[in-house]
Amino acid sequence: MRPHIRTGMRWAVLLWALFIGAHVLVAWLGWVEPNAPRNDVWNVYQPWSAYAMRGQGIVGVTEPWVYPPLALMPMILAQFFVPFFGYEVSWVVVVFLFDAAAFYLLVGGGRSRSRRAAALFWIIFLVALGPIALFRLDAVTVPFAVVGVLLIRSHPVVASALLAMAAWMKIWTGAILAAAFASLTSRRRIVEGTLVVSAVVVAIVALGGGISFLFGFMSMQNSRGLQAESVFATPFLWSAIAGVPGGGIEYDYELITFQVAGPGVDVLADILTPMLLVAAFALAALGLVAHQRGVTAQLLMPPLAMAAVLAFIVFNKVGSPQFQTWLIAPIVLWLLWDRRRALPYAITGIVIAACTHLLYPLFYDLFLQTDVVVVTIITVRNLLLIALMFAATTRVALLAIREPLPVTTLKHPTANA
Repeated sequence: MRPHIRTGMRWAVLLWALFIGAHVLVAWLGWVEPNAPRNDVWNVYQPWSAYAMRGQGIVGVTEPWVYPPLALMPMILAQFFVPFFGYEVSWVVVVFLFDAAAFYLLVGGGRSRSRRAAALFWIIFLVALGPIALFRLDAVTVPFAVVGVLLIRSHPVVASALLAMAAWMKIWTGAILAAAFASLTSRRRIVEGTLVVSAVVVAIVALGGGISFLFGFMSMQNSRGLQAESVFATPFLWSAIAGVPGGGIEYDYELITFQVAGPGVDVLADILTPMLLVAAFALAALGLVAHQRGVTAQLLMPPLAMAAVLAFIVFNKVGSPQFQTWLIAPIVLWLLWDRRRALPYAITGIVIAACTHLLYPLFYDLFLQTDVVVVTIITVRNLLLIALMFAATTRVALLAIREPLPVTTLKHPTANA
C-alpha cells in the first residue's frame, strides 16, 4: 500500500472516531445541561409529526405553520425509530445519519488536507456549539448544505436540488444557492435543480389542499418581535441593564420565544426584514459584477456565500442560537477551495459557537435576567458576527472592483490540496 494512501486511511479512521464521539458527547450534553436544550424536539417536533401520522392535521398543509412545509420530513422520519428509542434519541439518530452521509462525502479517503481541515472544523464547531447543534431543525439542514457545497461545481443540478430541499425546511440555504448562481457559469443547471424540487414541494402541498398556507411561514415570521438573542437586540439588552424605562426581556406565549422590549424596538423589528432583503440583493449584485469581470468561482463563491449567510443571521430579527449552525457549510466550502484564507473565518466561527453555547443552554437563566457578564458574552458573539459579515462582504466588493487576475495565475483546487 502506498504511503499516502496509508496516511489517508489513518486520517479517515481518526476523523470518523472524532465525528462519532462528538455526536455522542453533544447528544449527552443535551440531557445533562440546564434549560432543557432538547425541549423543542419533544414538546414541538414530536406532536407535530405524531398528529400528521395519525391523520389529525398536517402543519403547513392543513393549517399555517412557522416553518416551510418540507420541515416536517425529518420530524416524521424520527417517528420511524420510536419503536426502538424514545423520540428524542430517534431525532438524534436521524440527524446523525444525515450528518454521516455528508461527512462520508467530505472526508473521502482522508488524503486531502483541505478536506481534513474542513472535517476537523465541523467536529470542533459541533462540540463548541453544544446540544443546540443537534436538537433543532437547523441540524438537519446542515448536512444538506454541506453536500450541496461539495457537489456544486461537479454536479450542480444535484447540489442545487439538495440546497433547495434544505431551503424548504429552513430558508437560509437559499443564500448559498444565490451565491452559487452569481458565481458559477452553470446557472441554468442550478436553476433547474432548484425549480424541480420547488415544483414537487408545491405540487404536494397543493394536492393536500394547503396552497394557501405554502408561504405562511413568511407572514408568521414577519409578525414576530425582536428576539432577545438576535444581533440587533443587543442595544436593548444594555438599555435594560442601564435601567431605561420599558426595557427588558419579555416572553411571547404564542411564538414560544423571548423578545426584547424598549423604546423603538417595534420600529426596528419592522425594518429588519427589508434590510435583510436589501443586503441580499446588494450582495447578489456585487457577486454578478465580480463574475462578469472574470473573477473565478474559486475566489468569488466562498466569501459571497459566507457574506450572504451572515446577512441572514445579522439582519434576522429571530436570531435563535441554533442559527450559528448555518456557518458550517460556507466555512467548509471556503476551507475546501481556499484553505489558508478561510482559516481566520473558521477560528472565529468556533469562537462564535462557544459563546453561543455559554449563552444557551449554560447560562440562559442569567441571560434572561440581563446579567452583565452573560450580556457581554452575547455582545462579543454578535460583534464577531458583524465583523465576519463585514470582512466577507469587503472581500466580495474588492473582487468586484479590482482588475481580475488572469485565469492562468489562479490555482485550481484539487482533491489532494
